[in-house]
Amino acid sequence: MAQREAVLRLDAQWARIRSGAAHATPEESERLLAELIGALREPARTDPECAARLGLRLADLAARRFAAGDRAGALAAVEEGLRHAREAAGHAPEYARWYARGLINQGVWLAWPLSDAARLPRHPLGDAAEEGPGFMERAAGERARDLTRAAVEVWAALDRGDPVNRRGLAQAKVFLGDRLAELGLAAEAFAWAVDAEADFRRLLREAPDPEVAQEAEEALDHVGRQLERRLRLLSFDSLAGLRADGLLPEGLLPRAVVAARIQGFSAAEAAHRLGLEVEQVSTMLEVTAWRAVWRVDVRAADGLWTAEPHPWRDGATVRDRSAREVGEELVRGFVASPRYPGEGALWRIRVWWHEEGDPAGARFRLVVGADAPGPTPS
Repeated sequence: MAQREAVLRLDAQWARIRSGAAHATPEESERLLAELIGALREPARTDPECAARLGLRLADLAARRFAAGDRAGALAAVEEGLRHAREAAGHAPEYARWYARGLINQGVWLAWPLSDAARLPRHPLGDAAEEGPGFMERAAGERARDLTRAAVEVWAALDRGDPVNRRGLAQAKVFLGDRLAELGLAAEAFAWAVDAEADFRRLLREAPDPEVAQEAEEALDHVGRQLERRLRLLSFDSLAGLRADGLLPEGLLPRAVVAARIQGFSAAEAAHRLGLEVEQVSTMLEVTAWRAVWRVDVRAADGLWTAEPHPWRDGATVRDRSAREVGEELVRGFVASPRYPGEGALWRIRVWWHEEGDPAGARFRLVVGADAPGPTPS
């Protein structure tokens, strides 16, 4: 008993340092964490609280390793920590929460190579992408997805009457959407973000605590940006399916209508598939613009492609026009311009919605020239 109390006092000392309530040099904190992990190992064999705390402290070690650039070391530490956390999770709701957070962290670190410096997916188009992740990266991303889904299940099994559990579940859904987006599962990622947004809206509506309300508002802003970005990657068939399933928020209907128009659907077709009046759709198209971003490349004699200068690599705000219409106008303009390389030269044009990205994500593509496989507008 005395040994257990000494270990828990040491853990409390670490918790104060970790929170900033107490000061320690980097060397002192590293030494204390190592001492604490070693002291927790023996009682963790039979004591659920010590097992849960050992899981937490190994997660702290993993975070420090990851911050130092040691991803492999971080993953090894969090893997060990999760084994202890899993054993303790069934003994108390708090231990289950710690376990769920550990699962999410492991997912984040596993999936790290699938995101860029801004934490946006490197390969958001999945199997359709021209440049996808390597085998090992994809395998790690799939495991990250499965771990995060397990975290959602842990949170979902806890008491929904507790705002802490409801917030944790909503946050876990956001992370699951991130992991799915990194694998190119855009429609599924969108659906989970919609689910999370609904949870955060309920929290905001019911939260008596101003701090909880502020967190919910910040989360809603974040999820809203995710939804707008992910919507741009979806086919209109996917958007219509989400609408039929009740997973397309009313606030995003104007963007969905624009997506339909960009992809060449008429106002009548968009109205029919989204369950709207044609007049509503026409009004949305009049007032909701989209940004067309284009690039023309010419292939030189050495086989290398070179982007043309402005205005052939540029963008513009567009209303009620499809990507094909924008692209075909650009083709006519380029052919009539001094930059046109002449008959028989190989050149290509792509038009994206909002920003350049993977060529497969362009809403209009055309390759022209003697060696081209033929016009390939999309």
